[in-house]
Amino acid sequence: MQIERVFQSALLGMLASGYFALLGTGFLDWPTALITLAALCARGLMVAGILKLDIPSRAVAALTIAYAGFFPLDYLYVSRSILSAMVHLVLFLAVVKVLTAKSARDYGYLKIIAGLELLAAAILSFQLSFFLFLALFLLSTIATFSSGEIRSSAMEYQGVVRSGMFRFPRRLSVFTAATFLGILVITGGAFFVLPRTARAAFQRFVPRRYHLPGFANEVTLGEIGEIKQSSRPVMHVKPYLDGSVLNARWRGSSLSQFDGKRWFNLPARDDLQAVDRGVLLLRSAVRHNGRSVAYQVEMNDIASDVLFFAGTPESITINVPLLRFSRGGTVRPPPRTITTGLRYGVRSYLEEDLAPTVAPADFMATQPLEDYLQLPPLDGRIPALAREMVEGASGDLAKAKAIENGLRTRYGYTLQLLDEPVSDPLAYFLFVRRKGHCEYFASSMAVMLRTIGIPSRVATGFLNGVYNPMTGWQVIRASDAHSWVEAWIPGQGWTTFDPTPSDPTAVSGGLMSRISLLADTMDQFWQDWVMGYNLERQVVLASRMSESGRNFQLPRFDDLGDWFRSLGMGWLQGFYLELFAICGAIAALATAVWIWFGDAIARWWKARVGVRRAKRGQGQPTDATLLYQRMLAQLSKRGIRKPSHVTPQEFAETLPEPAISELVRELTRSYNEFRFGGRRDVAIRMIQLLERLEQTR
Repeated sequence: MQIERVFQSALLGMLASGYFALLGTGFLDWPTALITLAALCARGLMVAGILKLDIPSRAVAALTIAYAGFFPLDYLYVSRSILSAMVHLVLFLAVVKVLTAKSARDYGYLKIIAGLELLAAAILSFQLSFFLFLALFLLSTIATFSSGEIRSSAMEYQGVVRSGMFRFPRRLSVFTAATFLGILVITGGAFFVLPRTARAAFQRFVPRRYHLPGFANEVTLGEIGEIKQSSRPVMHVKPYLDGSVLNARWRGSSLSQFDGKRWFNLPARDDLQAVDRGVLLLRSAVRHNGRSVAYQVEMNDIASDVLFFAGTPESITINVPLLRFSRGGTVRPPPRTITTGLRYGVRSYLEEDLAPTVAPADFMATQPLEDYLQLPPLDGRIPALAREMVEGASGDLAKAKAIENGLRTRYGYTLQLLDEPVSDPLAYFLFVRRKGHCEYFASSMAVMLRTIGIPSRVATGFLNGVYNPMTGWQVIRASDAHSWVEAWIPGQGWTTFDPTPSDPTAVSGGLMSRISLLADTMDQFWQDWVMGYNLERQVVLASRMSESGRNFQLPRFDDLGDWFRSLGMGWLQGFYLELFAICGAIAALATAVWIWFGDAIARWWKARVGVRRAKRGQGQPTDATLLYQRMLAQLSKRGIRKPSHVTPQEFAETLPEPAISELVRELTRSYNEFRFGGRRDVAIRMIQLLERLEQTR
């Protein structure tokens, strides 16, 4: 029963690790995920003996036939993807077999299903979490197959093993070492020589999917709040020169049209600009107070295909043939030109606070400012609140700052989403709930600015992020998603305002923060040196190893001799070298002796300890075996060997010499009493008989 429970638990571990690896890809819809999880939990209760479930085979057959008819409908109308439909099919089979598996054939099917789950996760995931679930899957697989063999053997006839391993397995050890070295050499060569192509091959069948909406041409109120619920890294940033942290807003786009519930841009033709030899130069913006910065950005696979910038970009370095510039300053590569996470370098001009913000190749500059005054039907209290906030302020800049300060001080910040949609989200935020996240603050300010005649738009992107000292990169997560306001101020142009107050519940530092940075370090290493490993990485790694080899030096004894001579003890130099050589020779000799005679030495020492213990009357039943083997060794010297199929009593009765036969019979009786009867007092008698046997000629 113990072996059966171990086998069942290990098999459940295979299925669970495959399921969670698939769940971590974000590919599963929640009904499928919940049903599969419920089936795995039910199986766990069945293994623990808490739940008993017996589903009739007729019902299982009916469900399977019904799903066979549903599969094409799933492909055509529900999933609309053959891969999604296949994943649903695999999980359906997993649920059915998990709840009904009883025979060896059923368990074989479950092993195959677990392997299919992991294969699907390998196609859909490029994160480090897949590697962790893979390790758990391999551990569960080894436990499943090993316990399965024991389980199968337990159902067959069992013989008694009468002896153990007494000789060091030299051939097995040499074979194991040679196999290990061969694998190491082959995989090392493959790692350095072969580029990674599996990911590109997978992506021919599985197009890249982006998981973060809201940074292109449309944002619905509440959408960025949902994104901020996640702490997954979206991109990593590293300044080229001083390595300092860039405290800036990472702008992705700006939106000009508002219908009361969402911000969007009107359809417009994108402008395509060719990237000349990997570099695109943009027109320079009017510079005010600020500084030039250069940085590198690496986007994760979950991010959108929009390029994010700090400040006003002046040049972009990216390995694509051209870039698309959309209304709102959105920059992105054409579809299917990027097969991995986006990587690009930027030189930007970072303005000081309240400096003008100019989008790259800002096509909205040709758009009439009246378009940024458009408003949907509003609650009458919103214009009144705007007039009340700007009362006493003169000039558009002062009015914008007054509304910004009013929203910051009168309203609270929360990431808690609304329980249900409301008919007028802005009025509900301003006059009922009086708390929300960045979208509501930015939307409220932009709308109130428009009610007093100041053109405005909502910008979307990310905030600063956090510096990871273990990698030297700045980590920007989905929880850093943000939106703010850009208002047109005469004489200054588009100027940035951020009416969102700080989050009072935000906690920086601490144990969880360090654990998060460590996880990010591991994930970045996985992306750079495993999933993103290519010819460029090979060259970098090979050059680093070559440089390390040139700089590596063995310890020099000349330096040690100089130190001894400086102390007036130069004679110790020769003594030190001789001592080092002698110790090395002794260590090598001791290792060789242990390899060839270690098993004999261990047996001798074990027998010696057992005899001493038996003489004190503290012997264990295993000591009786040692004493009996000592008797057999003495008989072997006389040419008498015990066949393996003969019992000790039968062997004692067949000895030809009367003197030896009598001693062996007495030793055998004492051995049985000591070994199986638990009589420790006969141990001394056995030792005395052995000494007499050794003295008999």
